[in-house]
Amino acid sequence: MLNRVVLVGRLTRDPELRYTPNGVAVANFTLAVNRPFTNQEGNQDADFINCVVWRKPAENLANYMKKGNQIGVDGRIQTRTYDDKDGKKVYVTEVVADSVQFLESRQKEKQPKTAVEAYNEQIEKVGKPIDVDDSDLPF
Repeated sequence: MLNRVVLVGRLTRDPELRYTPNGVAVANFTLAVNRPFTNQEGNQDADFINCVVWRKPAENLANYMKKGNQIGVDGRIQTRTYDDKDGKKVYVTEVVADSVQFLESRQKEKQPKTAVEAYNEQIEKVGKPIDVDDSDLPF
């Protein structure tokens, strides 16, 4: 038997991180995955696939990826049922991710600047560096 899913898509919203009563992290997210063909209007449709990931990968996903980020998911399809508040049976199909790969880095403005980047930014604000001759130095 084989139940394997590999997806590449973009997060439709920020992952929703929560913890079970035993302290196990779990994150739910929806992935927009483009279809490999265009519709009659020439547009590419997407499927919106509900996914769940557990433990440390769940925390990493919630901490580092946000709506619009592209990720890869390797996992399996799982179906489950539960009774809603009105007693009606609800069927859920989702992908349980065994691993999540970040396919693009966090946005640059969220990452700390290196010393060189900060220096270059200051130089751009002030203007060109001053050309100083050794004879101009007092020491």
